[in-house]
Amino acid sequence: MKFAPKIIFPLAVSLAAGLAGCSKPAAETPPAAPEKAGVTVDAETQERIGLKIESPVAMHWQPVVRATGHVADPMTFAAAVADYEAARAAASASQSELDRTQKLAAQDNASARVLEAAQAASARDTLAFKTSQAKFAADWGAHLAAQTNLSAYAEKFMTDGKSLVKLSLPAGAFRNPPPPVATILALNNETNAVAAELADDMVIDPATQVQTLLYAADEKLPPNIAVTGLLKVAGDPVDGVVVPVGAVLRHEGRGWAYVQTETNQFVRVEIPLDRLTDGGWFVSENLSMTNRIVTVGAQTVLSAELSGGGFNTGQRD
Repeated sequence: MKFAPKIIFPLAVSLAAGLAGCSKPAAETPPAAPEKAGVTVDAETQERIGLKIESPVAMHWQPVVRATGHVADPMTFAAAVADYEAARAAASASQSELDRTQKLAAQDNASARVLEAAQAASARDTLAFKTSQAKFAADWGAHLAAQTNLSAYAEKFMTDGKSLVKLSLPAGAFRNPPPPVATILALNNETNAVAAELADDMVIDPATQVQTLLYAADEKLPPNIAVTGLLKVAGDPVDGVVVPVGAVLRHEGRGWAYVQTETNQFVRVEIPLDRLTDGGWFVSENLSMTNRIVTVGAQTVLSAELSGGGFNTGQRD
């Protein structure tokens, strides 16, 4: 019995080490990743629902910045042009009258009182024109304010099916000059993308440090509606593919598309909604030209997946 403690202690240490050795591999082995669920759609069902499957198109994508803004009211712009042109005309007429009066006064054909009145009128109208010019430049841009055919320019937005769009973004987002073209999304609807050309770069608001860019869109848009502008920035293009807009579904606040993994098997893949192009959404990861995506009928497949009925569900191999 005197030797029992010496025997029990090594035995306990040995058992503890053995148990630790058995449990360590289990702790280090990561759990198996669950297989991603998909949707099985047999050939007959694909034909019945009009499923269309295509490969995405390869593309080089140029980085863009998204700016928010609104469509300017053409009536407001036309009224501002009319006031500005009226002030210009008044200043020009007063200056012409002053020049004529000065010539007459030099010939002793105009009194000093008439000359003083002409000088006062010219000074008043010149000041009013400069004030109107500064206001117009602040509201619509210095480049437009320097033009002499503003009335004809304003008429384009009244009758020629064009729109003026004001986009706002933080000061310094672009180096001068700003992007010469933009893609305008009316009502944040990516299916209604409108091309636009830079009309003017307006002054930076010192209070808010917001820069406003004025673009002329090639389509008549409803006045005052909210828009998003996509402006290309300098940088190396990114390689990827374009997923057509009609192939992208909205679910849980994100974009999705169905990729064909086997003849009758489809898996839902997330599509980032931050790179819109003329052909659809640009994707630089998870998809390639070798993939086949559902371009028509994807909503039906999504409904079947979410309801758990309609089609047989399966697992991705």
